[in-house]
Amino acid sequence: MRLPTMFIILDFISLCYHTYIQTNRKLQTMQEIFEVTNRPSDALFFRNHDRQDVRLGELVSSEIDHYGNSDVVIVGCPDDGGIVRAGGPAGASSAPDAIREHFYRLSNFGIHRKIFDLGNIVTDGDPERTHERLRIVSDAVLRDGKRLIVLGGGGDIAYPNGVAMSEIFGRDRWLAINVDARLDIAEKSEITSETPFRKLLEADLILPFYLYDIAFQTQDVSPVHSRHLVEIGSKLISLEMLRSRNAADTELRETIRQEFIHHSRTMNVFFCFDLQAVRASEAPGVTRPSPFGLRAGEFLKLVEFAADLVNTKLIAFAEVNPGSDQNGQTAKLVAIAMHRICSAKL
Repeated sequence: MRLPTMFIILDFISLCYHTYIQTNRKLQTMQEIFEVTNRPSDALFFRNHDRQDVRLGELVSSEIDHYGNSDVVIVGCPDDGGIVRAGGPAGASSAPDAIREHFYRLSNFGIHRKIFDLGNIVTDGDPERTHERLRIVSDAVLRDGKRLIVLGGGGDIAYPNGVAMSEIFGRDRWLAINVDARLDIAEKSEITSETPFRKLLEADLILPFYLYDIAFQTQDVSPVHSRHLVEIGSKLISLEMLRSRNAADTELRETIRQEFIHHSRTMNVFFCFDLQAVRASEAPGVTRPSPFGLRAGEFLKLVEFAADLVNTKLIAFAEVNPGSDQNGQTAKLVAIAMHRICSAKL
């Protein structure tokens, strides 16, 4: 046998081996994400039985065989242990399915992507184990090149999602945008709904100047925490500044916007939307309702901005509490936000 021919054969064998390894690894990963999640109840998938008025419950699949062909993946994290640890009320654990009930009643208008519902993360009352399962799922879905929507649960879901972003893209190749009434950088030994971004910074999983805090409310924020973020180079825009027409505020907003847009063209982006950022008249069903906050239209504009960025990989919604909601108003707002994400023209 000629030497060049032998090299060709060896190259072919090597290619077949690496293809086998990659395929086997992918199958193992798929098996793992289905082991740490429960399939969504069929009762959540609303069916209109009208060909001229199709609803999302008739289009979205939760069958395992359909995962591979999907573009957008939904997963719920029905855990409020981090909220309770922070002294907040229980109840957010029921949010993922409450949101689904409204989402699957929405129409297919503008929806051209294949959506897959992975179900809910298995929970056992231990937030750390829940976070590890969510990290496994987020890691696998991002690695598969799909856009992920995570439904909390408490705001602490930002931590495992951030860990996955850092693992997949590297700490210097991703941005975190936290739309929240608070900053979530409290110094506590254990993970709570008030600590996720502090934990990500302390673990060196994100560079400080790639963390953006948007729409925070000064009456709810520690000046010590805000000074710390400014000192390390994070970008802060309060709700007051977001709405201000003061020349200095406008210039600062525009500077940050241009910087963010510049980075987002090459960086991978994670948005975390805490519904406590929306005022209670339009989002009453949250952990700590407030009469002051974003209007629903402003909230949806921010969601649309996130959805329209081609490098947005993961979008999470947190702190919805159906127990204090009114006619499902808050859950439906998130459902509409999800519809905006799924219908974005990328």
